[in-house]
Amino acid sequence: MRAFGGAILFAFPLVMTMEMWWLGFYMDRLRLLLFLALNLVLLLGLSYYAGFRTAFDLKEDALDAFAAAGVGVLAAAAMLAAFGLIGPGMGWDELLGKVAVQSVPASVGAMAARRQLGDDDGGEAPPSYQGQLVLMLAGALFLAFNVAPTEEMVLIALQMEPWQGMLLVGLSVAVLHAFVYSLDFSGQERLPGDGGFRRSFFGFSVAGYGIAVLVSLYVLWTFGRTDGTEPGLVAMMTVVLGFPAALGAALARLVV
Repeated sequence: MRAFGGAILFAFPLVMTMEMWWLGFYMDRLRLLLFLALNLVLLLGLSYYAGFRTAFDLKEDALDAFAAAGVGVLAAAAMLAAFGLIGPGMGWDELLGKVAVQSVPASVGAMAARRQLGDDDGGEAPPSYQGQLVLMLAGALFLAFNVAPTEEMVLIALQMEPWQGMLLVGLSVAVLHAFVYSLDFSGQERLPGDGGFRRSFFGFSVAGYGIAVLVSLYVLWTFGRTDGTEPGLVAMMTVVLGFPAALGAALARLVV
């Protein structure tokens, strides 16, 4: 039930977004299947660092990942049905597509539910460098997923000049670094000793922004935003989407 609550909290903004309804209808099915498969791999990584239990066994982590995916599907279907967005008379292709798309953020919410909605027993080892990259990947994917389907994101990219795009890149990296190390948020990390700024900036902040950019480009491709689009606009859309993705990466470092 805690996982179900987390799924609802993470997914309901997208359930009430019209672009997400249409995605479930027209999204390329091979890209959707790949997206679901990669989401399951991400859930496996999250299970190790922020799952339901303090488990460090591949079998247990895999079971938790599948459980989160299942809860995500149930929560997405329940919310879509409650709002009348799926129901009798709808074709199976559209119905399954809508539930599948909405289940991705719901499953991430289900996996994060223990840490955020329950008691943290403190029995987990601090995430390794690889683990923190996984957490940043999950955070970047979640916030990018919230923005990528909207038309406003494309409109912003069309209106921006190249020099504004370059400024946005610098701002994204600066905000990611400041959120994690400089603004005294709860969960903020301390800079290590000698060379701490350099190691944290290039090893985490720049690397985190690189993850955000790759996630943004992948999400744009998955949603068909790059199809038939000139490279310059694709680059600008990636930069625009990279800003919320970078915020998501920073948020994941702070709260998980």
